[in-house]
Amino acid sequence: MKKHFATFFLWIFLGPLVAQEISIPISQEASLSQELPALILTDTISKPSLEALTFAAVLDSILNASHVVPDPEISYSAQDSIALFNPPKDSLKSRLTLLDQKTILDSRYNPSLEGVIKMYLRSKRVLIQKMLHRSAYYFPLFERELDALSMPMEIKYLAIVESALNPKARSKVGATGLWQFMYGTGKMMGLEVNNYIDERQDPFKSTQAAFKYLKKLHGMFGDWNLALAAYNSGPGNVRKAIRRAGGVKDFWAIRSFLPRETAGYVPALLTTMYLFEYAEDHGFELPKTALASYATDTIHLKKAISFSQLSKALSLPEKTIEQLNPVYKLGIIPQIKGKPQALRLPSTSTTLFIDQQDSIYAAVAAEMALLKKPFPALQTVGAPLRYRVQSGDYLGKIAQRYGLRVSDIKKWNRLSGNNISIGQRLTLYPKTFPLNGTQNASTGGQKSASKITSIASDQKTYTVAAGDSLWLIAQKLKGVSVDDLKKWNDIWDNQLKPGTTLKLCSCSP
Repeated sequence: MKKHFATFFLWIFLGPLVAQEISIPISQEASLSQELPALILTDTISKPSLEALTFAAVLDSILNASHVVPDPEISYSAQDSIALFNPPKDSLKSRLTLLDQKTILDSRYNPSLEGVIKMYLRSKRVLIQKMLHRSAYYFPLFERELDALSMPMEIKYLAIVESALNPKARSKVGATGLWQFMYGTGKMMGLEVNNYIDERQDPFKSTQAAFKYLKKLHGMFGDWNLALAAYNSGPGNVRKAIRRAGGVKDFWAIRSFLPRETAGYVPALLTTMYLFEYAEDHGFELPKTALASYATDTIHLKKAISFSQLSKALSLPEKTIEQLNPVYKLGIIPQIKGKPQALRLPSTSTTLFIDQQDSIYAAVAAEMALLKKPFPALQTVGAPLRYRVQSGDYLGKIAQRYGLRVSDIKKWNRLSGNNISIGQRLTLYPKTFPLNGTQNASTGGQKSASKITSIASDQKTYTVAAGDSLWLIAQKLKGVSVDDLKKWNDIWDNQLKPGTTLKLCSCSP
């Protein structure tokens, strides 16, 4: 699951998809600028590696995003004990040794890990405290699923590094959800994406998919640290690093051969695990039960309805419905034939909806008839495409070429205006493709469809050529999808090596 950074945001999904008591924070939002004064001389702290600093800088920049649900007010004074945020090396070594003994993850001491831990203890205490607070909502769900798959409980900390527990977190390259699935990996793991729904944003389904994927990666490498590295940069990069390290299957041994982000990725996870496991030793408060709490339940809807219409009918804040149902992208629960859509609501609202559903649906029908504006038609979202801007391009021209709206291109690429520059890379989700062979877009980093050799309808195998991609090959085969090609060839990412022979059917070649 190759990504260029892990996103830190806040979005509270109130518990796993079973009825249970949930707590909602009600205190005021704290300033993200609250940090400890620089009281510690930098030469007394082990310096983190360049890779770790690069990773931390990206995380820090995202942590300043506005929060949908406010965190508790947190502050630390200059009088706080220095031992809380600059523990002696011997103390840190001792704790890491104990942590390494009780976890299957390789968390043994090394100077780089010490540097990252001390950097966050020194200057990011407010942010760590907020992560502790947010974890109370998701960790019970993660722990239940990890236990069911007999996986290490420490894997739960990965979601903090990936998304800061925000189901709607989205990276610049399109990785989405708590576990930051790219489109192709999400589809491979059975997560549906269309214009209404993105199951990568469904906390329950995405968690199950992420853990199954991680377990598959562990089966490939036999080591959880290597599985985590492969989750970030893809198994191909990990295999390459192992080869360059002389065949040693040890993260710390191959670390210098991994992409820079991945080299800092596992230390970031281990740092998070350390800070959570020894939170009280460093003066942090463990999560407390908030004052306001209520139970939630799930129902299945018969017809389409919007969050705003539900809000009016149930006298329930639209923001609450949105928080409880992050899987719906447009604020509308669609009607899909043969597939009832789930809706999570507070238990009292669930009872009210069941009792009054006929009148609610009638009111929605009357409103839609009056507006004479039906809900958007259901559309399957295509695989992302990377487009390089050329001379003469402008957003309107690119949008017309691929059957898109300028506003969507701007949203996908976080563009504040209409200006684009030659050579700039844009992420597109096209509905149509140019027929000429001169366009420079690619799916999964590959070249255009004009490179593909003709494939006969009864052909059972295909030899990959330079410029080929799974998507382009699938387009040449009637009734065959990218997922089919991956399944038949035991492929877990989108990387293809020229000269590889692919099976084009489930039959024997």
